[in-house]
Amino acid sequence: MTDKRPTALITGASSGIGAVFAREFASRGHDLVIAARRTERLTALAEEITADHGVTVRVIASDLSVPGAAKKLATAVGKTPIDVLVNNSGWGRIGEFVTEDLDSMADEINVNIVSLTQLSRLFVAPMVERGRGTIINIASVAAYQPVPNMAVYAATKAYVLSFTEGLWGELQGTGVTALAVSPGGTATEFFDVAGGRSMGSALMTPNQVVATAMSALDARSPAPSVIVGAANRVLAMAGRFVPRRYLISVAKGLMKSGRA
Repeated sequence: MTDKRPTALITGASSGIGAVFAREFASRGHDLVIAARRTERLTALAEEITADHGVTVRVIASDLSVPGAAKKLATAVGKTPIDVLVNNSGWGRIGEFVTEDLDSMADEINVNIVSLTQLSRLFVAPMVERGRGTIINIASVAAYQPVPNMAVYAATKAYVLSFTEGLWGELQGTGVTALAVSPGGTATEFFDVAGGRSMGSALMTPNQVVATAMSALDARSPAPSVIVGAANRVLAMAGRFVPRRYLISVAKGLMKSGRA
């Protein structure tokens, strides 16, 4: 009797960091459930991964901005035991809060906070029952300080960081772990959606983000969170010693210059 392969569920897997996580877990012998809105991209990724790694890949269309989407996705997954959950879906808008569209803002909060939290709850309980599992939540370096002109996004990522670290603490001794991964600006479609400028050569790659996450998980005693990139770690930690008024002013200046 052969052991069944573990299964990883990855949201926002149609491109960028999510797609790289899918390839990484497939290379480690995981079957996959990949979810996103753009099923044509998911299908192409599934065909590529199956050909390269010989694992089973299920594609599920999912819009996590819709209320109830987390339960709907869990229902679609069905009885398949999920050993790894990667809450990668997330997005934000660049602009002044006073001009934010209310519906768009609600969608952002639903994806970044509500669906992430509900998916974590839905899949962590079976993990604890089995005594093994991993939850990876994608936060951001924006979680470490307020960001004018991106106030809602930074606040949602601060929630992701705090929530994941708290969950990590609760899971000690269960065989299940949680990890918050905080990238800086990454070469994905984020800036196209956010309505801002990318930083060109200053952007890190999705491969760097995933490599950092996997290195943290492979450690003998995985930490509750990891910041991607040495410079980002220094800046995030330095913020603890800088007066908040100054920190916010600097963040505002960087956003206006397009270098944040």
